[in-house]
Amino acid sequence: MRLIQNMSTIAEFATPECPSNGNIKIAVIGGSGVGKTALVVRFLTRRFIGDYERNAGNLYSREVQVDGGEQVAIQVQDTPGVDLTGNGLSIPDHVTCSIQWADAVVLVYSVTDRHSFDLIGQLHQLVARAGRANVPPVILLANKADLLHMRRVDAEQGPLLAAALGCSFYEVSASEDYSQVHGAFHRLCCHMAKQQPTASLSSHTSSSGVAEKKGRSPLIPRPKSPNMQDLKRRFKQALSAKVRTVTSV
Repeated sequence: MRLIQNMSTIAEFATPECPSNGNIKIAVIGGSGVGKTALVVRFLTRRFIGDYERNAGNLYSREVQVDGGEQVAIQVQDTPGVDLTGNGLSIPDHVTCSIQWADAVVLVYSVTDRHSFDLIGQLHQLVARAGRANVPPVILLANKADLLHMRRVDAEQGPLLAAALGCSFYEVSASEDYSQVHGAFHRLCCHMAKQQPTASLSSHTSSSGVAEKKGRSPLIPRPKSPNMQDLKRRFKQALSAKVRTVTSV
């Protein structure tokens, strides 16, 4: 995947009522301090920056190329961390809005933080109960895999949880291995890009009820142009007249 343009941070959050047309929208969700921002920046810029302002909740826009050379626009929503209190999950409103807005969700925990792993099941339920007709695609990332001496979540527990939730799993290190992070996000973007034509058919429909040319279903035959038919008819007539002239001579 080749990155096309410079990353821009959008201060104002794009709400579900005002989606951006044609974008693949990805929300990254997890507990505090699991490395969500580091993963997003690593994927978009290849860089790792060790220190970030927590709970910034920035929205990043980028154009990328997926399999087959197709260029797509993506938006990646970093979100504030979710915590568990005595009254249950403490979920910032920004997280709830992000789930409703997103086309796909990336759930993140840290292998050094057992608490963040225990949150994943409840976060997945939150995604499933977001009030949408279809549950968006979800992938599970286990970050900080390089910190072996600090591991608190066994390596086999991540894949088992992902299998139970029915989502893909990747154990990655934002600090040490760009290829792992890139691979996880890249596969998600490729999957979403394949699904985009179907979605755009319903969303890019004009007021008259006729789909725009870009979203036209390949199953609907394109009507032949009357001008082309008339041109063919006149060409045949001219050809016949020429043949008759040559025969008479």
